[in-house]
Amino acid sequence: MKAFILNEAGSIDKLQLTEVKKPIVKEGEVLVKVISISINPVDVKSRGYEGILNWIYADERPVILGWDISGEIVEIGKDVTDFKIGDEVFGMVNFFGNGKGYAEYVSSPASHLALKPANVTHQEAAAATMVASTAYQGLVDVAKIKKGDKVLIHGASGGVGHLAVQIAKHFGAYVIGTSSAKNKDFVLSLGADEHIDYEKESFSEKLQNIDIVLDTIQGETLLNSVAVVRPNGIIVTISSPEIPQAAKENAEKRQVEIAFFMVASKNETIKAIADLLENGSIKPHIHKMFSFEEMGKAHLEVETNRVAGKVIVNM
Repeated sequence: MKAFILNEAGSIDKLQLTEVKKPIVKEGEVLVKVISISINPVDVKSRGYEGILNWIYADERPVILGWDISGEIVEIGKDVTDFKIGDEVFGMVNFFGNGKGYAEYVSSPASHLALKPANVTHQEAAAATMVASTAYQGLVDVAKIKKGDKVLIHGASGGVGHLAVQIAKHFGAYVIGTSSAKNKDFVLSLGADEHIDYEKESFSEKLQNIDIVLDTIQGETLLNSVAVVRPNGIIVTISSPEIPQAAKENAEKRQVEIAFFMVASKNETIKAIADLLENGSIKPHIHKMFSFEEMGKAHLEVETNRVAGKVIVNM
C-alpha cells in the first residue's frame, strides 16, 4: 500500500511516498481503507522538529505520521462487535501514540472510531476528529461547561476554535471568539455572540466575569486571560504544559484555575462528536483540500497559521 514515511524530522521533503506492507489487524481492531485525512498542527510539528518526533515516537524509525482518518472498514479483527465490513467510519487513531494515518489502509482500535453519519462527507468527518475531540474534551470533560456559561475562545477561526464555538453554543453558552478582523464574519457565522479582533482590541480591557476560557495560543494571551476570569473560573490551555510563572501567580491570586490538557482517543468522545455531526450541531469548515500525493503542500498550508477551519488530504 501507499504511505508517507519519515526517517528524520525536517522540511517537507523528508516525507517520502513509498510502498509498505498493509497492516495486520489485531484483536479489537478494524482495518480501514482511508478516504480522507485531516492535517493538524501536531502533524506539522512532528515532521519539522526532532524533539517532538522523539517525544511521540521515541526511537521508532521510519514512522508514519497522522491520526485523523475517515474511510470504510474492509476487515474486522477478533472480538469486534460494533462494526461490520463496509461500514463508513471516522476517528482519531491512537492519540497520544502511533496512529499511522498517512496511508491507504490504517489498522485502528475499534474503540477509537464511530460510524460516519450519512449526512456528513468523509472530508467533513476527517475534519471533525482531533480538533473536535480537543474542543469537546476541553469544554465538557475538563471545564464542565453548562448552560449560561460565558465562554471565551481564543483562535476561534482555527481548527479547534471553530468547532469549540459550535460545541459551546450547543451546550447553551454565551460565546466570545477572538480572531483577526478578516475572520470576524466567519466566527460570528459559527454562532459566536461576540467577536474580538485580537490585532486591534484588548480582550482583557473589554471582558470580565468569564466562566471558561479555551486557550489555543498561550503566551501573552494566556497571561492576559487570567484577568477576565471570575473567581473559581477556569482557563483550559492546550498549547503547552509549560505554564508561565506569572500566569500561575496571577491565577492563584484571583482564584482562577489553569488546566493544561492533551486530547486522547476515547470511545465516548468520538461517539459524541458523531451525534453532534448527525444532528447538525457542529459543521466542520474545510479550508483547503489536497490529494494524497500533495501531502507536503498540505503541511505547508497548515504552517502558514492562517487556516480557517481544517486542511484535508484525500486519497
